[in-house]
Amino acid sequence: MNVLFWVLFALISVAVIVIIVLICATVYFYRLTILRKPTATLENNINASTDWSKHLDFIHKRKEWFYAQPMEEVYINSCDGLKLHATLLKNSSPSIKTVICFHGYTSCGKNDYTSLSKFYYEHGFNVLIVDERAHGESEGKYIGFGVLDRNDAKSWVQYIIEQFGNDSIIFLHGTSMGGATVLMATGVDLPSNVKAVVSDCAFTSAYDVFCHILKRDYHIPKFPIMNLTDYLTKKNAGYGYKDVNTIDCVSKTNIPILFIHGDKDDFVPYWMSEKNYAGCSSEKELLIVQGADHAESYYVNTSAYEAALLRFIEKYAH
Repeated sequence: MNVLFWVLFALISVAVIVIIVLICATVYFYRLTILRKPTATLENNINASTDWSKHLDFIHKRKEWFYAQPMEEVYINSCDGLKLHATLLKNSSPSIKTVICFHGYTSCGKNDYTSLSKFYYEHGFNVLIVDERAHGESEGKYIGFGVLDRNDAKSWVQYIIEQFGNDSIIFLHGTSMGGATVLMATGVDLPSNVKAVVSDCAFTSAYDVFCHILKRDYHIPKFPIMNLTDYLTKKNAGYGYKDVNTIDCVSKTNIPILFIHGDKDDFVPYWMSEKNYAGCSSEKELLIVQGADHAESYYVNTSAYEAALLRFIEKYAH
């Protein structure tokens, strides 16, 4: 009888410990991924694998150009009542062409687009650099991973049409989470003013990228952590990890899409862009940049990146 008691006690103790560990791990992963965080810099970005030091001269020169330009800080309200922020660079030559730029996870617009904005500006575009919800100067407690941000993207498109007219020509350009945002936005009935989308190193869904990070950084299986954190996210942030995926959105769009990804990306593997490209129903192009890590493609092969953008501009910006 005593032996049975101690066996049952041991089993119950192990079960309690496992439950406590699961609860702690779930809360930790949920807080790590979904809740708003301080804005990352090149030095403390969550994606530690990209070595930005070799690009600093280029980045600093572009940043110097960027901050020498006249710009406006602009705001809109999201459909769920958040105050959203963006920085607008109006082209010195009045233009109906505008690119709306969406940054990556834990970053902000001015972190990710001070370099690339110069290219668009010099090709006649106004440049609207967005802070996605729960990032930068935009309000929000919960990070949207494109699921919530896709509706914000449509609101920014409407803002540009109001500012520059009904004949506005609009490109959407996103990096990482921003890349997923612009792909998911193709599924929300965008105005015909949106002529093309550029998606740089986008994931296919929040679920896919979180499973990858769990395996890469923590070496643990997706079950049951993903199920439990998905429950918390649905309950608090209002969306589930599988609610929207980029492949489903691009499979139904007629908006031309340029997909870009680095083949050394260990944060969002490049097979995700390959799957997005394969599933895309519209005119499309895929640029895989050899030797580029996460969000590094523009810096590793600037000429190939800009050539691909220029082909899209010449073909669709009219």
